[in-house]
Amino acid sequence: MQFRILTFLAIGIFIGSCSKDKMPLDSNLDNKLRLNIRAASPDGSVDYYLLPNETDLDEIPQDSILNPLTVEKVALGKLMFYDTGLGMDSKFPSGAGTYSCASCHIPEAGFRPGTFQGIADGGDAFGVNGAGRVKNPDYEQEDLDVQSARPLTMMNVAYVTNTFWNGQFGATGSNVGTEHLWDLDEATHVNYTGHQGIEAQNMEGLHAHRITINKPLLDQYGYTRMFDEAFGDVPEEDRYTIETASLAYSAYIRTILGNQAPFQDWLKGTSNAMSFEEKQGAILFFGKAQCYQCHYEPNLGSAEFHALGVNDMFMRSSFNAKDTDRRNLGRGGFTQREEDNHKFKVPGIYNIGDAPFYFHGASKRTLRELMDYKNLAVKENPYVPQSQMSEDFNPINLTNEEIDYMIEFLTKSIRDPNLTRYAPTSVPSGFCFPNNDPQSRIDLGCE
Repeated sequence: MQFRILTFLAIGIFIGSCSKDKMPLDSNLDNKLRLNIRAASPDGSVDYYLLPNETDLDEIPQDSILNPLTVEKVALGKLMFYDTGLGMDSKFPSGAGTYSCASCHIPEAGFRPGTFQGIADGGDAFGVNGAGRVKNPDYEQEDLDVQSARPLTMMNVAYVTNTFWNGQFGATGSNVGTEHLWDLDEATHVNYTGHQGIEAQNMEGLHAHRITINKPLLDQYGYTRMFDEAFGDVPEEDRYTIETASLAYSAYIRTILGNQAPFQDWLKGTSNAMSFEEKQGAILFFGKAQCYQCHYEPNLGSAEFHALGVNDMFMRSSFNAKDTDRRNLGRGGFTQREEDNHKFKVPGIYNIGDAPFYFHGASKRTLRELMDYKNLAVKENPYVPQSQMSEDFNPINLTNEEIDYMIEFLTKSIRDPNLTRYAPTSVPSGFCFPNNDPQSRIDLGCE
């Protein structure tokens, strides 16, 4: 009996010692991470990276003059974003009422397409998280509403002043002083409205992506009352339009925030929100790996443009991507400045692991490939002159173990696991969403 008591005591002392040893280790990691974040943060604080709650509208970045956020606008935009009943300007009858904005910005895929190219009008099927999207056989390639660059996430876009990989949308931010360029392209003429990027892009995008907004259709689905509540100060003759709808879409999109990610919980003081490996990855992100040099804003992106020499979309099997597309020139395709060629926007990276296609040309399929590329810093695109390469694109000499830590941080710590909270349970048209073609209805369990 005495032996058993002594044994239990010894085990207890051993376990207690391990726990006490681990606590200082965790504390040291937390302290080191805080130091790294403070050094990287533009304002020198850890709280700089805190994202607001999606319901705290006053705390969300917005254009308080041209499109102040309201509960009514957000509610309207949330429904329209998913409603396939508004996708009525299709090229062919079989495409009518089958697509929505969420066809290419799927919550379960981190508000990106589940495939390397998003297909709205002209797409068929859904699969798992949109990965099964294919071409509608009634459509030719040139008929598809498809992008020749990887669609960017809608997460944390409230922090993005100028949208698109080349930043062409938006009258403020990086585009101040580019007014002479806005007439060169029909799409960027929208910048004359004075709106920021997301609003300007949506005004153009609803047309480009064949979304229908008119009074008869809104009456049919019951949206008219919501437009009246959201835009009661707009004259009736101007109230039920693409322009007002785009403001509601934008208001909703600004509320899509990754504030339930473990990194956010850690920032709020929950030390065990991230594992040992994740914290090591975060320390590297804000330290040795130098990710913070470009990914330093609250969305872990920035308004900077860099040439990393990755392949363009036309260099892989894809729809409608051509070597002559000005999008391949990145910022230079908009500014017409040779020194801006091949420089692309630094994207926000929350939920980056939810859809495994990376860079504007979707040239990398895994985060391991992405990390290896950045670690070695050797360009892959022969069309990008070495002289254009970013001065921040240099070997970072991470070990395999350090890359593993980085991947843990990228896939787990900055992944909000509950993005479906941003999707409605139904839409006013009553259609299946985010897609409504026959195969999607089966894939999505709508029939």
